[in-house]
Amino acid sequence: MQHRIVVLGAGYAGAVAAGRLARRLRPEDVAITLVNAQPDFVERVRMHQLAAGQELRPRPLGAMFAGTGVHLRLGEVTGVDADRAKVAVTTADGAEELAYDTLVYALGSGWSDQGVPGTAEHAHEIAGRAGALRLRERLAGLEAGRAVVVVGGGLTGLEAVTEIAEARPDLDVALVARGGLGDRLSPRGGRHLRKVLGRLGVTVHEHATVTAVEADRVVTAGGGTIPAAVTVWTTGFAVHPIARATTLEVTGTGRIVVDGTMRSVSHPDVYAIGDAAMATGAAGLPLRMSCASGVPTAWQAADAIAARLTGGKLPNVPLRYVNRCVSLGRGEGLIQYVTADDRAVRAALTGRLAALYKELVCKGAAWGVAHPTLGVPGRRRRVVRQPVRAVRTAA
Repeated sequence: MQHRIVVLGAGYAGAVAAGRLARRLRPEDVAITLVNAQPDFVERVRMHQLAAGQELRPRPLGAMFAGTGVHLRLGEVTGVDADRAKVAVTTADGAEELAYDTLVYALGSGWSDQGVPGTAEHAHEIAGRAGALRLRERLAGLEAGRAVVVVGGGLTGLEAVTEIAEARPDLDVALVARGGLGDRLSPRGGRHLRKVLGRLGVTVHEHATVTAVEADRVVTAGGGTIPAAVTVWTTGFAVHPIARATTLEVTGTGRIVVDGTMRSVSHPDVYAIGDAAMATGAAGLPLRMSCASGVPTAWQAADAIAARLTGGKLPNVPLRYVNRCVSLGRGEGLIQYVTADDRAVRAALTGRLAALYKELVCKGAAWGVAHPTLGVPGRRRRVVRQPVRAVRTAA
């Protein structure tokens, strides 16, 4: 019998994990199924570019995984029964259940309105392709001089506001940040950020909390208002809600609690990776939701699964950060170097060189997904045969 591995979600984390498992394990021993709602891989780190009017290269998942041994199943995951080891999926042919021996949960996250009134009705988001395309259409139809407000001073907000301002210099573009602008950057990084925003004509509202979004403005704490023909909401992400509805142990925000190998602490036949996992890195701090966290957790989980199935040595690679890469339009960038636990240090790379660096990072991440079984050293190993229940509960 083949050991059945089901991977839910083909974002950066899920796609990388499926490919790495196919490279580690023999196809005679394992059946790897990758479930995704859409047929194409979405370069989430480029959604601000798509929204600003740029064209992105299509990346069909079927072509990526052709000949790898990974079976792509197009369908929407509607439920996970972690006690029965089954996944409910709705495909073009209707509802069905997939049984698994090992589950890799990588359903990721989407945008969150943070409970702010009017956000869901009036704001745009760029957490996915559909949202980015809606914003793209709205911006294309926006006449010169109209106001665009990006809410959120994190990396997503910075990339969005600079991309829009560069692509549409005829618009009145503003950024609203709850804290100080670039308050997680080094002084050098912060100065460069302010310089770029100033050159692009972006108005910055610092230490401003948005309390409501209306059709033509945002309202801030204290009753102030900022005109907004278009509001772009980038204040954070929320994980897919399915895990919260299962018997898996999750945090208050719905992230699955895992150990150092990305294995669920409550269900040993389930692994969670990417934004869906509450994983810890250096100094025991939670990893932030990002591609920089998702890919390493995918490596860790795939190697741990392969090791447990083949009797190999479990991975013991510390999860740490090196830098934060930010594009500030097509010709500018900021690479903020950080400590292992993600605190800014003095060093920062800026300007055109930083933009090229960020572009290489984006291309490298996409290449890793598009070539799922390359770049992993070692030969495929044979699964050590044992009862499935024993595999599930093995230490």
